[in-house]
Parts: sequence; structure tokens; C-alpha cells
Amino acid sequence: MLDWLKNINKDYPEFWKNYLTKFESKPNKFVVISTETSGLNPDKDVILSLGAFSVIDDSIVIKENFETVLLQYKYLQDNGLSNEFIIESKMMKMPEPDALEALVNFIGNSILVGHHINFDVEMLNAALERLDCGRLKNEALDVDMMYRKLTDINDKQFSLDDLCEIYKIPKSDRNSSSEDAYRIGLLFLKLKSRLGIK
Repeated sequence: MLDWLKNINKDYPEFWKNYLTKFESKPNKFVVISTETSGLNPDKDVILSLGAFSVIDDSIVIKENFETVLLQYKYLQDNGLSNEFIIESKMMKMPEPDALEALVNFIGNSILVGHHINFDVEMLNAALERLDCGRLKNEALDVDMMYRKLTDINDKQFSLDDLCEIYKIPKSDRNSSSEDAYRIGLLFLKLKSRLGIK
């Protein structure tokens, strides 16, 4: 059977069907997202934590946030890794399917923003595939690419710390995906106004 024909008849989870209907209207906000992962291979590695904030009308909306640790005991156990991070974390903890459903409901049709966002999206898509969902449909903006477009630099990538230093955004002692999402949000607001993005 042809692949596209299979997808038409595919029985997606209810939350995914609901997500797909949101693209009938235009996005009215940006969502800054950051993932902490066990490695860099979407086929083998998993998401350990997620952080996200809404950006509406040139402001980061602190009360509109999403933060969770994903319970990945099986992955950690199979790879001989410590689950100390999961046990000690004060963040909300959720199994991967619940966390993904909650995140998809949170982002809706918004435009995603991140630092090297394509990697975050690929990690999320790999996890969504395990739930028999499709791939994320959201547009995405990358703060590194935005900075390089602004400065006309094509031969170098900038780390999140590099960009924060350039724009005088303080580094936090607390290393978490939501802290990174907040810093990316501040960077995005600075770059967005310079690039004239509405």
C-alpha cells in the first residue's frame, strides 16, 4: 500500500487529531522551547527534560510556561546511566507519552523558537513517532540563524552562551531546560525587533 494512503487512514491519538485542527487558523504567539537530551541522535537518544514559554506581543509570558522532567527509567537503565537527575529534580515529572501530549497541547499552532531548534524538533518528532503521531507542523525560528542573518555571518555557529554574552544576558547558575528557554526568549525578543519580525 502507498505510504500516503496509509497516512490518510491512520488512526492518530485524539490529542494529535486535535493538534492538527489548530492549523486551520494563523498562529497568534511564539513558543520558545528547549530540550535536554541524553545525546545527539534522535533515533537512539531520548528527551530528559523540556522547558517552554509563550511570547506574546514582545513579552515573555512567565505564567504561560511548560516545564517537566520526562521519566526515562528504561532508557537510563538499558544504557547503564544514573537516574539521579530524575530523582533529585524538583520539577514536575511525567512519563514521556503524557509529557508529549501536554507539550503538544501547550504549543498548538504557535511558531516555535529555539537555539538550534531543528535538533529539538527532530527529538520531539522521534518521540511522537513512538506514540503513532505524525511530525510537528509548526513553523520554527532559530536564534543562532537569526543572529547570523542580522550580522551576515555564514561560516560560524554560535552557542547559546556566546549569544547571551553578545547581548549581555546573564548566565544562570541553575542549568535547566526552562532556564535555557527563558534565555532564548530574551535573545529572541532582541533579535526579533532588530530583524523587524512581527
